[in-house]
Amino acid sequence: MAQIIDGKKLAIELQDECIRRSEALKASGIVPRLDVVIVGNDPASHQYVNSRGKDCEAVGIESRVHTIDEGADEAELIRVLDELSADRSVHGILLQLPLPKHMNTEKVITHIAPEKDVDGLTVANQGALYAGSGGFAPCTPSSIMHLIKSTGVSIKGKNAVVVGRSIVVGKPAAMLLLSEHATVTVCHSRTADLAAHTKNADIVIAAVGVPELIKGDMLKEGAIVVDAGINRVDGRTVGDVHFDSAEKVAGYISPVPGGVGPVTRKILLKNTLSAAEKTDAGE
Repeated sequence: MAQIIDGKKLAIELQDECIRRSEALKASGIVPRLDVVIVGNDPASHQYVNSRGKDCEAVGIESRVHTIDEGADEAELIRVLDELSADRSVHGILLQLPLPKHMNTEKVITHIAPEKDVDGLTVANQGALYAGSGGFAPCTPSSIMHLIKSTGVSIKGKNAVVVGRSIVVGKPAAMLLLSEHATVTVCHSRTADLAAHTKNADIVIAAVGVPELIKGDMLKEGAIVVDAGINRVDGRTVGDVHFDSAEKVAGYISPVPGGVGPVTRKILLKNTLSAAEKTDAGE
């Protein structure tokens, strides 16, 4: 039976770290601040934003929310992002996605200052990730890496399979694994024989958005399995991995919920604090 990678426990450890860093910043006269921009009144999106506000409060980060009307034009959103990017008291900017269809998401994101792009959305941060030159990686793949490293198993030289190729999870996760000297294969929903790849993998990351796609008989004995999927099936929240069968084969496995999610929330706080610390250092 696999050892469970407890994201809730890891999140508590990260929260303690964030509190220490926040207190150090305040002692130097800097109040770390995250500003969240949301367009429209979608209840789920606002619930997410409210949760981020509580996360910030718990570690001493100031949080402000800017709500823009659903029918506002793109120029209004861009104006807000430009103002926040120029405001030295703002250290992190989080743009809640998706945006309304009448707005060009790629264009809007260019108005977030890369040094405040704590969710790693901008082309500048994506480029830095691919070049291996720093910047902010998206929070979910950063969380995935934190879970893998928590096992104590060296990533160097391991065969890793990432199932999913999105620009916010799959692709950056592959780049982060490469930076740790793994040999990486990226699969997706159209991969002809997915099991042929996953059965040879020491590390499997599931981030394709297909409920319980990866079964235990598709895994290598003792593999590290990190499930970044979130799906609703018959009133239950399940991942992209069939947990019950995978648990019998894997060496380590993250549950859904309680795995990647809690850590992702703390990574956002860590990135905000990193941005504030660079301000403190005069960068």
